[in-house]
Amino acid sequence: MAIDIRVRPAEAARVQTVWRSTIGKKAVMAVTGLIMVAFLLVHMLGNLKIFFGPHDFDGYAAWLRTIGEPVLHGAWYLWIQRAVLLIALVLHIVCAAQLSRRDRAARPTRYAHGQRARASFATRTMRWGGMIIAVFLVWHLLDLTAGVTNPDFDKGSPYHNVVADFQVWWINIIYFVGVLMVGLHINHGFWSATRTLGLSRRPARDVAVRAVGSTLAAAITLGFLAVPIGVMTGLVR
Repeated sequence: MAIDIRVRPAEAARVQTVWRSTIGKKAVMAVTGLIMVAFLLVHMLGNLKIFFGPHDFDGYAAWLRTIGEPVLHGAWYLWIQRAVLLIALVLHIVCAAQLSRRDRAARPTRYAHGQRARASFATRTMRWGGMIIAVFLVWHLLDLTAGVTNPDFDKGSPYHNVVADFQVWWINIIYFVGVLMVGLHINHGFWSATRTLGLSRRPARDVAVRAVGSTLAAAITLGFLAVPIGVMTGLVR
């Protein structure tokens, strides 16, 4: 029995209408943002295995390449994950840029004091913070995935690469700034995403969602920073 997977013109038109609308772009940003937060949380928890020693950490890194076997071959899961994250990242950035452009076009005259007085530090830094995170992501991939900027990269030894990396003071500074920006982004972005998706419109629920977002941001930030701190203090060597 053949399955018709063609996209009908009416369905395509609806998708285009949603994509072109402001609320549609905000919804895409919300969903893609939550996908990346979920990845960061899992990634952070996996990173903490470094405190159990090289055998556990390198074993964890090797296990990531076998997820889905025998259905998936080799490191297919990792490449699927990377593709999903890349698509989510591109959509997130494109929507953010287009919404920012619309916002400026709707209000060509700036606020007298930059932005609303009640805006939090995280809110005020969402735009330029996002750009810093994008640069940090590229550097991080070149550093610990490709090994281009790592001072002593060994493709088969993730534990060694991390320890070699965080013994360099300026690498630690870059990492700390990048991770702190990620935390600020999550702190405001999680709440904003839930409001866009209609999950935090009631006052009581809004307070709870803000608390969850702040807790997530703090946990992810501290979890990632624990690794370089562990290397610097000698807990990881």
